[in-house]
Amino acid sequence: MNQRITTRRIRQMKNQQRIVALTAYDYTTAKLVDAAQVDIILIGDSLGMVIQGEETTIPVTLDQMIYHCRIVSKAVQRALVVGDMPFASYSESIEQGYRNAIRVVQDGRVSAVKLEGGFDIIPLVQKLTKFGVPVMGHIGLQPQSVLQYGGYVLQGNAEEKTLIEEAKALEGAGAFCIVLEKVSVKTAEKITNSISIPTIGIASGPYCDGQILVFHDVLGLQPEVHYKFVRRYAEIGLLIKNAIERYANDVRESNFPSINESYE
Repeated sequence: MNQRITTRRIRQMKNQQRIVALTAYDYTTAKLVDAAQVDIILIGDSLGMVIQGEETTIPVTLDQMIYHCRIVSKAVQRALVVGDMPFASYSESIEQGYRNAIRVVQDGRVSAVKLEGGFDIIPLVQKLTKFGVPVMGHIGLQPQSVLQYGGYVLQGNAEEKTLIEEAKALEGAGAFCIVLEKVSVKTAEKITNSISIPTIGIASGPYCDGQILVFHDVLGLQPEVHYKFVRRYAEIGLLIKNAIERYANDVRESNFPSINESYE
């Protein structure tokens, strides 16, 4: 078995090796992703959209996140497993955020939590890391604030100074890496060069220390969904549809099961 990846190892990978991150939401998928030698597996609140069929991540609850974290964690032997803190689970107070993060770690059995936010979450990040809960930051586009943004808007040059300062503040508070989502290429490069912890990009160009995508997007599990920033490595959705159509046809034409496929 390969040695388990830790937050310390992720920090060490900056300027040494590109970090590969991918989402997973269930046991079977997590086993496949882990076997493929991915470095970080994120149980993202993106499950609201790809698993639950919601339009945003906002309806995802803390209990739902813990459930998915727990079943993914059971499957993983190598990768660092990170659980998302969902909408409104840490906005009320530092105490609320700390209590809920502890639940995600203890009940969800993850090795770290991810928080969206900049300066506003620094006190919470400081408390979590002080008491042994590793934190992955997330700045730029923050999907949990999509209603406030009015859409999935590129975060770029106009916010560059603020984004750099937020990244430095998260590093200072103890975050072990930071996701940069939908940040302009130029700004993402400057942020990456401004801090000593890794940046993990999504729709933020090639100059981050690593990249993360949603499992379903990489494999084309939703054939109708196309994003400019995603490179499709397979069209599994179409393969599944075609396989089910073949199964249905065999049943309707009495070609399944055969005598050899019975229990006798």
